Amino acid sequence: MIRKIGFYLSLGLLRLMGCLPYGLVARLGDGLGVLLYCLPFSRKRVVHTNVRLCFPEMDAEAREALAREHIRHVVRSYLERGFQWFGNAKKMQQLIALDSAIDLHDPNAPPTIFLGFHFVAIEAGSMRYSSQWPVASLYTPMSNPFFNALAKTQRGRFGAEMISRADSARASLECLRRGVPVMLAADMDFGVLNSAFVPFFGVQACTLTSVSRLAKISGARVVPFVTEVLPDYRGYKLTIFERLPDYPSGDDAADARQMNAFLETQVRRLPAQYYWVHKRFKHRPAGEASVY
Repeated sequence: MIRKIGFYLSLGLLRLMGCLPYGLVARLGDGLGVLLYCLPFSRKRVVHTNVRLCFPEMDAEAREALAREHIRHVVRSYLERGFQWFGNAKKMQQLIALDSAIDLHDPNAPPTIFLGFHFVAIEAGSMRYSSQWPVASLYTPMSNPFFNALAKTQRGRFGAEMISRADSARASLECLRRGVPVMLAADMDFGVLNSAFVPFFGVQACTLTSVSRLAKISGARVVPFVTEVLPDYRGYKLTIFERLPDYPSGDDAADARQMNAFLETQVRRLPAQYYWVHKRFKHRPAGEASVY
């Protein structure tokens, strides 16, 4: 009962945020993020650990400032989800600029895997794309069944085919063979199965190798994309890059290293917007102690 009440309260809040002006919601999220950072919570410690591991060249003051800005972005992204889940397509297209290095209207385009990364605005970019073109999107089911059903429905409300990660291999391959692009993100630690330990900011990170195998089986090109939050409350920008060169290479570990190297470049460009609240280094190579 408590979970259900919490769900309906959250749903009401998201609907309200979807009705308010974007700038007001963004500023409100910033303010709440500043307040939340003053409180002790476990994910704050995760952020500090990740930042310390990935930016050893920073002094303590710089790392503190980065962590504070990141928490502000995270809280803001939760409130802005109301606009993303309940705002109309026209408003979304106005607020999310699109810059693509590939021709998105090409009827002869090869099968395409759009490779996303967990920046705070990834959901905004994915929905911006789905508001205009057919796409299938992978998602990780939530533990709360009410939120899971809501997220699946709202993320697919423009027609995106939602694929649970549990069924991802078969369903993704079927979509690619039908000519439907697949959006997925592979920069989280899902365990050592179907993964390789490769460097991310010089730290061995358990990295999924499923993307390169899917690309090899389907003959798909792998096209990275990043959605960033623009300064001065101007909305977002979805950037779609050129396909990753020589990918897949036939070497899963080499492909994972290439993916992490590309991501590292983007994180250095937008350090406060990467999802440092995730336990990116949760699993460690044999013999190494937990970093968290």
